[in-house]
Amino acid sequence: MLGFWDYTVVLTYISFASACTGIFCAVSMRLHWAIFFLAICGLCDMFDGKIARTKKGRTEEEKSFGIQIDSLCDIVCFGILPIIICYKSGMNRFYSLPILVFYGLAGLVRLAYFNVMEEKRQAQTEEARKYYQGLPITSMAIALPALFVAASILSNHKLFLAAMHILVLAVGTLFITDFKLRKPTTKEVILLVAAVALAVLVIVFVGHEIKMHRFRKIMGGLCMYKPVVPFVLHALYGR
Repeated sequence: MLGFWDYTVVLTYISFASACTGIFCAVSMRLHWAIFFLAICGLCDMFDGKIARTKKGRTEEEKSFGIQIDSLCDIVCFGILPIIICYKSGMNRFYSLPILVFYGLAGLVRLAYFNVMEEKRQAQTEEARKYYQGLPITSMAIALPALFVAASILSNHKLFLAAMHILVLAVGTLFITDFKLRKPTTKEVILLVAAVALAVLVIVFVGHEIKMHRFRKIMGGLCMYKPVVPFVLHALYGR
């Protein structure tokens, strides 16, 4: 069988499967679950490198494969998935599409550049990186859920869409901006995981119930026959 299938890459494969599931959710307009799976991708990415480095005596082929498969997975998880989420959330105007394309291209260029530099670095040292060069593409797994938390609380959709446009453009620009960003410590990673987990819980449960409540009020006012409402709600939001 081609490829490597040991424990050092299992989180990367789980992350890819999660991204595919998130894409399916996004195109089905179950955006709260798409955000949930984006967060799962971010969680896997936080720990895949740490797990890979626990294996001693990795061959050069294994190291190179790990770098390549991680970046290929990242472009799906933190490039394609956020683009689809944003598009289905309302970034589908003529002026929105260039921003989404730029974001995807910036992420792709960043990952390709990282692959080149990381292979060169690993040929010189076994130590883990202490700094990121530019904003890591994984950051979208934190930024987008945070934006959706705000959307779950606020009812101004125009403000939400404006913030989303600014966020996508800013994050894409920072992907390819040359600056050093210190990698978080273990404690900081745990805090990040906890913060993202809390945000996702708000989106999946609280935000969804808020949206359902508002939609019920709208449908209750528009429908002449009350029994129709539950069936419409089930068709649109059925679990």
